[in-house]
Amino acid sequence: MKILLINPPSENELLGNNPSIIEEERGYNPPLGILYVAGYLEKYTNFHVEVLDTQAEELGYERLKEMIQAKLPDVVGITAMTFTLIDVIKVINLIKSMLPKIKIVLGGPHVHIYPEETINIPGVDFLVLGEGEVTFKELVENIDNLSRLRNIPGLVFKEDGRVINTGSRPLNENLDSLPFPARHMTPVHKYSSLMARRSPITTMFTSRGCPYRCTFCDRPHLGKSFRARSAMNVVDEMEECVKLGINEFLIYDDTFTIDRQRVIDVCNEIKKRKLHIGFDIRARVNNIDSDLLEKLKEANCERIHYGVESGNPEILKILNKGITIDRVRTTFKQTKEAGISVLAYFMIGCPKETRKEIMETIAFAKDLKPDFVHITIFTPFPATEIYKMGLRDGIIKEDFWRAFARNPVPGFQPRCWEENFTREELQELIVYAYKSFYTRPRYILKRLIHVRSIGEFKRMARAGLKVFGMQP
Repeated sequence: MKILLINPPSENELLGNNPSIIEEERGYNPPLGILYVAGYLEKYTNFHVEVLDTQAEELGYERLKEMIQAKLPDVVGITAMTFTLIDVIKVINLIKSMLPKIKIVLGGPHVHIYPEETINIPGVDFLVLGEGEVTFKELVENIDNLSRLRNIPGLVFKEDGRVINTGSRPLNENLDSLPFPARHMTPVHKYSSLMARRSPITTMFTSRGCPYRCTFCDRPHLGKSFRARSAMNVVDEMEECVKLGINEFLIYDDTFTIDRQRVIDVCNEIKKRKLHIGFDIRARVNNIDSDLLEKLKEANCERIHYGVESGNPEILKILNKGITIDRVRTTFKQTKEAGISVLAYFMIGCPKETRKEIMETIAFAKDLKPDFVHITIFTPFPATEIYKMGLRDGIIKEDFWRAFARNPVPGFQPRCWEENFTREELQELIVYAYKSFYTRPRYILKRLIHVRSIGEFKRMARAGLKVFGMQP
């Protein structure tokens, strides 16, 4: 059996109108979800498995069509996110128009939230819910035996027109048991980042599940229980990547620093093995301190991404961030003193927010002096508490995400939180926010002083031109 796993194009991504100078460049993110599935299939089956990252390869639909015809897979697995659903459907239609007997399997957060709507998309044969490694393997081993499939948890399919949902599979509590993502099946040299000091880069997960309760965020397919890989297992993966020529890592955990001792153990193991790598992490300002920052610096952690979201205490309470303005200031100061770069995430247009609070956030972002900011227009995501609140309170007039899941059509635009602003007003404010942060002479001079290579300079120049070219 031939299995082809596809990371679909992002030509019709729904949030493409949210400007950012540090948005992931094409090819920036290896598709870890399908790479984990590929690695699992490669280790535990004898099937022929290939991965096609259309974004890294910069493949248009015509070229994709040629490659499918050449490979002639029996099963195609596709990552499905709400924001890329239009492109997912285009890939499905392309495949089925050529080779209708190919079985199409979708996985990812969208199918977990909207299983019934997704299985009713024409051309979709199976859904894999939640963590996909084991479920996908058992599916392809029994794909022509519906009676067996009914007993495999984590599947959705149709039988005689009736939707069969076998329920959720228990979360994997032993992440060390999973093979590493099959990066060797991708063009590893094509992944890069505006912020990275080395190329190529890769992303990696060292844990799954987030125990925090921010009202604007939800990853239901990974659960709320924090499950972590061991330090040895994490650094084993880093060492494998180094052998592939990868020396820079974006650790993509929601919060890397939840288990303090594990962070220390990872850092000690990197130093023990004398790995000459750089990495960045995502952390919360309230679970990191000077001693931990020192350990991270010694292991060559070069950047930390902090979700600040707002410069106003009342907005932070609405978002249930569980942090204070004072703690943000302290942590940013400690991080910079440790010699680690800082990326700060902010949102504008949050519930109850007025122009006054937005200006407070912009001023706070400049006052903190992070190396980079990433500012977005607040979007109520499907299945989040804040989305449910908006529907309940009438701020969101209809369940637009479910309507889109039922009838995904090109041109759909996610709603803003239109309580005090229109989308156009928020677009003007976000352009102002980026320009006021990135065009400060002192900031530009600081960035130029820290440029280490001509490649880094070119990436920064492209980002700078983007800021100056932003239109409201």
